Amino acid sequence: MTMVVTVVVTRHRRESLGKSLAVIGAQTRPPDHLVVVDNGPDDPAADVVADCPIPSTYLPSLRNLGGAGGFALGILHALALGADWVWLADDDGCPADVRVLQTLLEEAKRRDLAVISPVVVNIDDPERLAFPLRRGLTWKRRRSELGTDFLPGIASFFNGALFSADALDVVGVPDYRLFVRGDEVDVHRRVVRSGLRFGTTLRASYAHPDGSAEFKPMLRGHFHAQDPADEIKRYYTYRNRGYLLSQPGMRRIGMLEVFRFGLYFLGTKRDPRAFRQWLKLLRQGRAERFYRH
Repeated sequence: MTMVVTVVVTRHRRESLGKSLAVIGAQTRPPDHLVVVDNGPDDPAADVVADCPIPSTYLPSLRNLGGAGGFALGILHALALGADWVWLADDDGCPADVRVLQTLLEEAKRRDLAVISPVVVNIDDPERLAFPLRRGLTWKRRRSELGTDFLPGIASFFNGALFSADALDVVGVPDYRLFVRGDEVDVHRRVVRSGLRFGTTLRASYAHPDGSAEFKPMLRGHFHAQDPADEIKRYYTYRNRGYLLSQPGMRRIGMLEVFRFGLYFLGTKRDPRAFRQWLKLLRQGRAERFYRH
C-alpha cells in the first residue's frame, strides 16, 4: 500500500494551522501520517496537532529552523517513517477541498510525475492566483488565464506539492542555510536540473493568502520586481537571491536581474540607497555569508 506522509511547518499560527489540519484530516484519501515541525514552541501547537484525526508526530524545535530547516527536518522524518510520497504544506494555507490529495495522487500516476503541485489560489478569492505567474512577457493573475488543466515544468513546492520519495532521493531536502525565502526556488532549480517530470494540475487547488503585493510592476506590467515591505523579508529575499544566481541553472539570468532591479530601484522607485543595499545583499549571498538578520 502506498504510504503518504504530510509535512507541515508552523510558527505562532495556531488558528490557521488548526484550519489547515482540519481540511487535511478530512481528505477523501487521508494521509497515513502527519508530521508537524513547530518553530515556535514558546507558543506550542501540540494540542492543535493532537486534534487532527490522522496519526501524527509533533516535532518542536527550540531553535527557529525557518521554513527551509523545518521542511528539511520534516521531510527526513517522513522518509524515515517509510513514506512513498511526501505532501508539503505551510501553516498559513490549506487544501481548497477534501479531494486535493486524491486528485494529486491520481494525476501523478496518470501523467507519470515525480512531483505534482496544485494551483495556488487566493484564499479570499479562489478565482485569483495567490502569486502572479509569468508566461513569457505576460503575467497571469487569474486562474482562468492559465487556460489548460496541466502546466508542465511549473510548481509551487511548499504549498501543497506532492513529492515521491524517489524524487527526494535525487533532489534532496531544502538548504537549511537559506532559512526563509528562496529555499523553494532552490528546490525548483534542482528539480529542473534533475530532469524529473513535474508540473501543476488545475484539477486541484491550494488556498493561500494573497502574495502578489510584493511584486511591483514596471514597464506597463511587462516586468516585475519583488520588493517586500518588511525589512527582514527583504534581507532574506535579496541575500538568498544572490546565492541562487551563482548556482548552476540560474547564472545566465544574473545580469538580467541587475538590469531589472536597477530599473526598478533607480527608474521606478527612485531610491539609489535601496539599490545599493540590494547589491550588498546580493554579494553577501553569492559569497555564502549566511548570517541571520
